[in-house]
Amino acid sequence: MANTNYPSASQQPSSDNRPSNPNGNRNLIIGLLIVALLGTWGYMLWDKNSGTGNENLFSATESQTENVLSESDSLRQMFNLAEMRLDSITGANNSLQGEKTALQKEIDARKTEITKILSNNNATAADLKRARQLIAELNGQIGRLETQVTQLKGENQELTVRNTHLNTEKTVLSQNLDMRTAENEELANTVDVASTLSASGMSITPLKEKRNGKEKETSFAKKVDKLQIAFNIENRITTSGPADLYVVVTDPKGSIVQNNELGSGAMTTRQDGDRNFTAKIPVEYETGTRKGVSFPIKNMEGFKPGDYKIEVYHNGFKIGEGIRSLRKGIFG
Repeated sequence: MANTNYPSASQQPSSDNRPSNPNGNRNLIIGLLIVALLGTWGYMLWDKNSGTGNENLFSATESQTENVLSESDSLRQMFNLAEMRLDSITGANNSLQGEKTALQKEIDARKTEITKILSNNNATAADLKRARQLIAELNGQIGRLETQVTQLKGENQELTVRNTHLNTEKTVLSQNLDMRTAENEELANTVDVASTLSASGMSITPLKEKRNGKEKETSFAKKVDKLQIAFNIENRITTSGPADLYVVVTDPKGSIVQNNELGSGAMTTRQDGDRNFTAKIPVEYETGTRKGVSFPIKNMEGFKPGDYKIEVYHNGFKIGEGIRSLRKGIFG
C-alpha cells in the first residue's frame, strides 16, 4: 500500500485530547447579535410610533383651533356686510326710518348676541353656529327692507309722474286764469272808461254874499265868500242813475281845501293814487243826455290871493279841471 498524507482510521486521537469547535462559538455570537439588533429595532420602531401619535394629536388640535378662528373671521365679515346693508337702506330712504324703529329692538338683540359671540376668543363651534343663524335671520330682515325700498321707489316714481302732470296742468290753468283775469281787468277798465262821465264847460266864479241875500262876483280874495263851480256832464253809454263826483280844490299854497260840511275825505284814483278830496257831489244822470252841475265851495279859513285849482273825478278818472285866480285887494 502506498504511503499517503492522510492518517488512517486506526490513528484517530482520543476524545480527551480533541480541540474546541470554532463553528459553534461563532453561531452563538451571531445569535446574540441578532437578538440585540432586533431589540434595538423594536425600541426604535416603538419610539417612532409613539412620537408620530403625539405629533398627530397636536396637529389635530391645532387644525381645530385654526378652523374655529377662520370661522369666526368669516362670520365677522358677514356681520359687517349685513350692518352695511342695513345702514345703506335706512340712510338713503328716510321713509324707512319708522320701519327700522319697529325692528330696532329685535335687530339690536341679534347684533348684541352676535357681537358677544364673535368677541369671545373661546367661542365654541356651537356658539359660531348660533352666530351664523343670527346673521342669516338679520340678512332676512334686511332683504325684506330692500323689497320695501324697491316698492317705495316704484310708488315714489309714480307719484312723481303724477305730480309732474298735476303741476303742468296747474301751470296751464294758472296761465289761463291769469290771461282771463288780465282780459277781465282790461275789459273792466274799458267798461269803466266807457261808462265814465265827461265834464265840459268848466267855470269857476268867485262870489261875495251880501246882507240882502244877493251874490256879487268879485276877484278880490278878501271879499270872496265862495267859489261857484259849474260844468256839464254827459255820456252815451253810462246807465241812468245816481253817480258820485269828487271835487278837489287846491289853494295857492298847494294844500287841498277841507270842509266837513262838504263831506271832505279820501279817494283812490286810477292815475294819481290816493288823494284827499274837498267835496263829494251826488248827481242823477240819464243815459245820452247832457246835464248841468253847479255847486258852491266854501273855505272855512277864507280865500287867499293866488290860483285855485279845481279838479273833478268820476270812477277814479279825472274828467275835468279849471283854474281861477284871486287878486289881492288894495288893503290886503
